[in-house]
Amino acid sequence: MSSLPYRRDIDGLRALAILPVVFYHLGLGGFTGGYVGVDVFLVISGYLITSIIRRDRQAGRFSFVDFWARRARRILPALFVMMAVSLAAGWFLMEPRDYEQLGRAVRYQTMFASNILFWKQDGYFDAASEFKPLLHTWSLSVEEQFYILFPLLLAAISGRLLRWRLAILLAVLALSLAASVWAVSQRPGSAFFLLPMRAWELLAGAALALLPGGSRGHSQWSLQLAATLGIAAILLPVFFYDSDTPFPGLAALPAVLGTALLIWANGAGDTWARRLLGWQPLVWFGLISYSLYLWHWPLYVFVQYHALETLGLPARLGLLAASIGLAALSLYYVEAPFRERKLFAGRRQMLGAALCSLLLLGVVGQLVRHYDGVPSRLSEEALRYAKASKWRDGQTDCMFDKKALSQESICRFPAELAAERPLLVSWGDSHSAALSPLLRELAASRRVPIWQASLAGCPPLLGMLEKDNCLRFNQQMLEFVEQQRPGGVILAGRWDMYVYGDSQDGTRNILREPDDTPDSSIAEALLRQRLSGMIERLNAADVHVWLVKDVPLLPFKAPARLVRLSLSGEDVGRARFPFAEHTARVAYVNALFDALAEGNPRVSVIDPSSVLCDGLDCFAERDGWSLYMDNNHLSTQGAHELGPLFEPMLQSLDDSRIASQQ
Repeated sequence: MSSLPYRRDIDGLRALAILPVVFYHLGLGGFTGGYVGVDVFLVISGYLITSIIRRDRQAGRFSFVDFWARRARRILPALFVMMAVSLAAGWFLMEPRDYEQLGRAVRYQTMFASNILFWKQDGYFDAASEFKPLLHTWSLSVEEQFYILFPLLLAAISGRLLRWRLAILLAVLALSLAASVWAVSQRPGSAFFLLPMRAWELLAGAALALLPGGSRGHSQWSLQLAATLGIAAILLPVFFYDSDTPFPGLAALPAVLGTALLIWANGAGDTWARRLLGWQPLVWFGLISYSLYLWHWPLYVFVQYHALETLGLPARLGLLAASIGLAALSLYYVEAPFRERKLFAGRRQMLGAALCSLLLLGVVGQLVRHYDGVPSRLSEEALRYAKASKWRDGQTDCMFDKKALSQESICRFPAELAAERPLLVSWGDSHSAALSPLLRELAASRRVPIWQASLAGCPPLLGMLEKDNCLRFNQQMLEFVEQQRPGGVILAGRWDMYVYGDSQDGTRNILREPDDTPDSSIAEALLRQRLSGMIERLNAADVHVWLVKDVPLLPFKAPARLVRLSLSGEDVGRARFPFAEHTARVAYVNALFDALAEGNPRVSVIDPSSVLCDGLDCFAERDGWSLYMDNNHLSTQGAHELGPLFEPMLQSLDDSRIASQQ
């Protein structure tokens, strides 16, 4: 398979693509839209591979196998090394859940499908993406899928259709662009990650390669103008777009058209842009661009993973230098030997080595996934923290989700007292369920019947009309309580989320009337109204109400943070955050609870922060145990820590029960 005449300006254009991407990822300067560099790469790739296919078909020597072997030789060696090193680094640096996800990403990438995996997960701009070392491989998967399908499409456009080849490709391009524009507003994840919505960018380069005559015959001033517009169309989005820009869709058009204009204008004209892009430093960055793209992101992820705090400018500049160094090593000692056929020179050798490497890495990734991130590699302390990240000790037994609720299906502690009327009922969302290890222990040790039922995302309030299953659950629970008339009811939930929303689900859980727009001031009023109504109903049934205030919301996931600290040998006591931040977030809810309890002897308040915080900080760990499963649900140990707050409540209820029996 022949090579195209070398164009220094295209390597310079690669530099113009990779540097904004790296600067954006590392948070350097004002490159808030640096991610458009990926779109520049896609256009370049579409142009080059189509030019190669066209030349070889015209010469009568095109071969699918040769084409794919050439792509494998270009892409896979450096990619395999990066993935292998990432797996090795993750073994020593990552907590099990994240390492499991890394193994899964490796497995998907060996099938050229990591873009599909990340499409099913969080968005590209989400905070959680900072802990995915292979997130950047989504674009490689898009290219690899295109390399497999595009030659087949060109082969299908033969015979009488050949004269319509460019028109057919432009029609497919238009369909892909239309799909991208639609998906940006309706399915943004699909628009960003999936080939059907990205193909138009590659096809723009492909169409340019098939354009008859190229830029020959055009005046010098028109070529200079086109090159100038091209540079501007690429650079303006780099500095004026950000993570909130709906992308790609029409927002990707400037970078795509700008790249096409530059390639076209510089093809025959001696433009200022061609001379600039042919400048040796830019050409060198273009030569290392692929390896720089591969290495900068996992290096950043692993450093940020253990930094715990946002990296400062010196650290980011250090990462930039290290990334460039690794890219240069990768170019000279991995990419070049394969490209120059010093290793696996034959086509069959190359494809055989690629297949074996794909299988090996895929199997390793699957094993890491199958064995849950291989927790046995951790120290005893780190393993103990890691285990806290899962619901344990029956915490989910009393969560009904969408299952039908009946009086017989409510959890009853202890089992031998299940037939007795409950002394206490715990009711609420998943924060109520997290208390079950403590309630189970208290019921057994005190020999008193306690019932519990929870529904995730459903606060124990009247009038939850925006959630039908929540409305039914609360109505049924209220009927059970009024029928059984226990001594007391615990109402527990993540109250602040129903007023202010959260970082993961946004405003989805904010209290509102049907068809209303979420508004925190309205949600505050609805919480007061609905909680007051619930208390009135329960008090009317002669039931004492205990309101459990919000558990402090951590700005990090406790088990993961603790594992990282343990793996790096640092003080796990660093897993804390200021108490003032907690009190500021829950100020309204706390004031409401205190007001509802004031002057009402049948309402009491339990404040978990009195145990989990010391007045200055709130803690994620105590005595070698994680107090949380994530950033807001208490672990088994965290629930047990609240024992001193619940003991007086049970003592009071037990005393009242004994007095009533005398």
